[in-house]
Amino acid sequence: MSRPKSLPRRPARREPTGKDVKRPIDGSTIRNLILTETENLLKSEEDFLSSLSQINTIVLNKLLQVTDVSDSDYLSLLKTLNDSFHGVWDLTAGCFQTLKQTQENMAVDIQDLYPMTEESRLLKVYTEYVSAFTDFLVMRGLEKAAKQSSNYWKGNKRLLLQLIGDQETPTHVTLQRVLIEPFRNHVQQYSLLLSRLNGMLLKEASLADSIATYVRLETFISQALDEAAQTKILWSSVSSKLVAALCTPERRLQEDSRNIPVTVTPGRCDRVLLFSDVLVFLQGNEPHICDLRSVWVDTTVRQRSDVNSHVLRIVTPEEELFLSTREQSHQVLWSWRLNQLIRQSLGGSRDFPLWGKTGESSDPPTSRLCTYTYRSDGRFRNAVYEGEMSWGKPHGKGTLKWPDGRNHVGDFKYGQEDGFGICLIPDASRDRYDCYKCHWRSGAIHGYGICEYADESVYKGYFKDNVRHGFGVLEHQASTATSWKYTGNWERDKRAGYGVWETSDNSERYIGLWQEDQRQGLGIVLLNTGSCYQGVFSANKLVGPGVLITEDNSIYEGEFTQECLLSGKGKLTLANGFTLVGTFNKRADSGLQTQGVLSTNNNFQDEILKKKFQFGAGSFPVEERWQGIFQQFQKFLESGCKKETEESFLGFHVKSSKKMQKSQEYLYCARDKEKEPGQIEDLMEELRLEVESLQSYLEKAFNSSHHPLKKVLKLLLVVFQATYSGLGANFHLLSMAQEEIKYYAKKLWEFFRALLTMKADKGGGALSGGPHGEDMSEELNPYTVILPAILPRFHPDLFMLYMLYRQQEDALYWQGIVRLGHLTDTKLLEFLDVQRQLWPLKDVKLTANQRYSIVRHKCFQSATECLQKIISTVAPKEKLEIILKTYQEIEKTVSRVLSKDYKLPMDDLLPLLIYVVSRAGIQHLGAEIHFIQDLMDPTNRGGMNDFLLTALESCYEHIQKDEVRLFK
Repeated sequence: MSRPKSLPRRPARREPTGKDVKRPIDGSTIRNLILTETENLLKSEEDFLSSLSQINTIVLNKLLQVTDVSDSDYLSLLKTLNDSFHGVWDLTAGCFQTLKQTQENMAVDIQDLYPMTEESRLLKVYTEYVSAFTDFLVMRGLEKAAKQSSNYWKGNKRLLLQLIGDQETPTHVTLQRVLIEPFRNHVQQYSLLLSRLNGMLLKEASLADSIATYVRLETFISQALDEAAQTKILWSSVSSKLVAALCTPERRLQEDSRNIPVTVTPGRCDRVLLFSDVLVFLQGNEPHICDLRSVWVDTTVRQRSDVNSHVLRIVTPEEELFLSTREQSHQVLWSWRLNQLIRQSLGGSRDFPLWGKTGESSDPPTSRLCTYTYRSDGRFRNAVYEGEMSWGKPHGKGTLKWPDGRNHVGDFKYGQEDGFGICLIPDASRDRYDCYKCHWRSGAIHGYGICEYADESVYKGYFKDNVRHGFGVLEHQASTATSWKYTGNWERDKRAGYGVWETSDNSERYIGLWQEDQRQGLGIVLLNTGSCYQGVFSANKLVGPGVLITEDNSIYEGEFTQECLLSGKGKLTLANGFTLVGTFNKRADSGLQTQGVLSTNNNFQDEILKKKFQFGAGSFPVEERWQGIFQQFQKFLESGCKKETEESFLGFHVKSSKKMQKSQEYLYCARDKEKEPGQIEDLMEELRLEVESLQSYLEKAFNSSHHPLKKVLKLLLVVFQATYSGLGANFHLLSMAQEEIKYYAKKLWEFFRALLTMKADKGGGALSGGPHGEDMSEELNPYTVILPAILPRFHPDLFMLYMLYRQQEDALYWQGIVRLGHLTDTKLLEFLDVQRQLWPLKDVKLTANQRYSIVRHKCFQSATECLQKIISTVAPKEKLEIILKTYQEIEKTVSRVLSKDYKLPMDDLLPLLIYVVSRAGIQHLGAEIHFIQDLMDPTNRGGMNDFLLTALESCYEHIQKDEVRLFK
């Protein structure tokens, strides 16, 4: 490249004006500088190590030799001091040897200067030594040391003074200076070394940071010594009683009301002392000690009537105090000191350095973790609280433990149990616990809870003001006496209202009204012998008019007195239909005595009706039976369906085991709160008001253990089974059961519509049929939406009642089915007078050796198989659809036989339908028919459904009533 013809002229040199300009230092100059400072550092370290060796030999070794081993506290502090001393010595010696080897190789770089590279380790060992030394100083360890070997110290006074280079002082003061001044001076040497390097190397950032660290260390040492000296003076000026109560090695005095005056109200207080960990109010020699971790400071308190007074409100878990000062600056200082120390106590360590400027650090949190022992009278007396607190009150999650073994863990709010909590209460007589897993409100059990009592009984239900109130289930298990279970309503810890009681061995069940823990009012008694009663109870005794059905189906209607014994006028209908009207008197020792008129007129139909007498029909309004369950969901709706209130209203799921009783924390954490599909937060997302869509959502909701509707359904299933399963599987209760199922569907539909409305109100989009769903289609009702979703859960117990109710008729019907089953198709079709042109025998393929007379179960096979599916469905609507399809299959077969469309008239349909029913072999067809009739959608009544159901019932009646005539 050619040189340019001309170059720009160098700008004229500008002379500095007033300030010197540092020029860059070349590499050799830097190396020389570092080598020089390294030599200075090595010389300083050598002197320091020599001093440490002498201190160890002259002072520490002597102290350890002459220490009285009986003074364990003094010995412990001295050993800690000795260990920390050797920590500084060992680290310094190691760094010195490494740097010396590097310096001899002339390869020293700034990164080899260990005041920088070992900054964190040096900081740690120096702070540990200073803390150990000040602890020893505060506990007057140096005075004890000076007394123990006074002659020795006098003989070595010259050596001690050489270490500090100063005039003679008292022995304990000389020892204090010997043990601290070499360390302070050495830290200062580190700062000076790094400052010189920093000034010559254009202020490198790493050097500046290290200098700041050692400056803070110097400040820390000064502050620690000042605090220790001030604290030591305090302990020497107060009584030995106060020293014993307050003095600890690590505790430091921060403020004294004698230095910065404050007045304490309420109550009289002579002096206020603020330490690094506690606030102390002195009344003479009696200290009132407040742990700073459980102290709150409020500076927003209004001034008292005295305008010259500035007030601080001091809040502790059991009291409030007010500190008043004349000077606002004094108030600010006390407030700042208190808040800084509270914050440091909560953090578990002091700041570094100990104190900065006012306002440098943040105030302590108002909500914090605390441990506090209550001493004042009250519910919490002598209890230890561990957990979250806010302004002196338990607030959040925490644990209360009493000396007698009581234990509560859970949620607190403004100083009281509020929310979910678990409480253990010891039972000394059984050496076990009552375990309450409940919701609490304002310090009392309120809402849903589970209690496992020491006698092994378990209550699951609702509480109010610490007692059982509302719906609940109490199961009493006893090893020596008869166990029992109560499912029903409670009032103020007593059974009251509607409820079901039964023994664990299923020997007796009572369904009815209660008052003050006794049967009172209308009730039903079921016995495992087969007998059952209905009547009015008073103080657990059946008195007045009632009905008794014995195990042989005899019926007594009349007066009772005590112990369910017949007494007074009545009517007895025997199993054979005979009736006896008169006066009855039955005693346990003499049997039944009667005087009256016996009638032998027997009417079979009246006998059947009497045997199917229905208990409870109209006696217990279905709306009043389980109000406690529905009221809770209604309250949940009224609360806005807030997730935090759901468990209190609708219950929760906690496993019960002995292991859980031993660990409340495990119980509390084990509760499953994970979000599941189908929770209320997902309510009706992208859901339209078609029947299929609603049913799909409800099936999802009823299968999710955390959905509110599932929780209600679960409780309804509990009460239904408690009433109608097992011993309660009594067909005399069928009317009660089926009206309950209908009412369940009605209430759940109301709740579901309320949820839909709430979703729309919260901006979930307008629902089809109106913004709030008021104009829903008539096809949407409890029978089309709710009943199909809940019936599968209730069907086994409910259908058992239908089978028992129709047992006699179904037995006759089945006898007919068995006899018809022996007939061939041709004989049965002939016997039923089915027109031959309608016989589909040409569809049956026969061999040459077969004849029509032996063909069996081949005709109308598609219709027969279709009707058999009725037992595999639960919903009445689905059963009706199967009946309709069966009819269509019959017509389809007939149309194929006739090769034309053919609508069967009733005269042709009934015999063909009888044929299909007989071949389908549905064992409990009568129960199926009445199940459909009772629970079908009212909108489906009439029309083809009603016609076909009536036809099917006619077939059933023909088969059971005409069985004798048909096969005579």
